[in-house]
Amino acid sequence: MSALAERAREPPACVLFDLDGTLVDTAPDLAAALNRLRAERELAPLPVDSIRLTVSQGSPGMLKTAFGVLPDDPAYPELNRRFLRRYRAAIAVESALFPGIDEVLARLESRAIVWGVVTNKPGWLTEPLLKGLGLWSRAACVVSGDTLSKAKPDPEPLLHACDRLAASPQRSWYVGDAERDIIAGQRAGMRTLVAGFGYLGPEDRPRDWGADGVLEKPGELLAWLERPAPFKPDV
Repeated sequence: MSALAERAREPPACVLFDLDGTLVDTAPDLAAALNRLRAERELAPLPVDSIRLTVSQGSPGMLKTAFGVLPDDPAYPELNRRFLRRYRAAIAVESALFPGIDEVLARLESRAIVWGVVTNKPGWLTEPLLKGLGLWSRAACVVSGDTLSKAKPDPEPLLHACDRLAASPQRSWYVGDAERDIIAGQRAGMRTLVAGFGYLGPEDRPRDWGADGVLEKPGELLAWLERPAPFKPDV
């Protein structure tokens, strides 16, 4: 086998994951926080599934669904503050790893492949969530939405994570459930996979995003570990 072919079969230098909708199903706790806020206004609770599809849009999408409020509304900043405060108070009650994720992480660890988290979620929410789920000490690197001045779809958070892990971006993977995740990964020169089991809306077309593949369930990532990677020269 040629040196090039040998290199193509090397395991990834690292695997980085988005958080909400990729590693963790956070929709139940986010929905609970929104519904607590709705109850204070004597509004009926919304079903979790109606909120789940907006989680990847962050507060703007969820508050629009729950209250019809947009970011340019004068009431938005205070409503968002109250929402996030309630979410932080019960951030890891019903949130859980997607089925199969723990097996994926265990397999990566057994093969000495480091993994980490790159999310747009602010650090003051990311850290307690990961600690509540027992992931904080396992992740080799965590980059939150406010770790740097730039967030996804800018590639800088992913490049920062690779730098911290001494991993070549061209030999690293990023898994996420939003188009901005794939854009960021591609701009960073990484191999990208869509978490098709995540918070995709009916308008999303993940197979049109240009990712290397779409995972219908987390366990499919294990099969990808055995596939030869397309050669990308280090730059």
